Amino acid sequence: MGQVTVRVNGYSHTIGCKDGEEQHVAALAQQIEDKVRLIRGMGGQFSEARMLLHVALLLADEGGDMRAEIDRLRSGQPAGADPQLAERLARIAERIEGLAQTLDRAT
Repeated sequence: MGQVTVRVNGYSHTIGCKDGEEQHVAALAQQIEDKVRLIRGMGGQFSEARMLLHVALLLADEGGDMRAEIDRLRSGQPAGADPQLAERLARIAERIEGLAQTLDRAT
């Protein structure tokens, strides 16, 4: 069994994985660290758990958008022809504003 030590939000963690997956796990941890930096850059201070919750929400949001895009491509709908694009963009903007407000309240 492989192991990789990653650093997220200033803390080192040793993660077990299948042999050969060490670089993949390190890349995933780097994505998490990138989101931590994004959230920290918005200002505000809050607990480790709250920080990682926001990171998880951002990553889940990105995953949802990617699944929607995959579904659109599979359906053969041409790019730019998404009739719900404005609605999706508005929901994303609302989520970003909500995160910003949460960060403001945490300070």
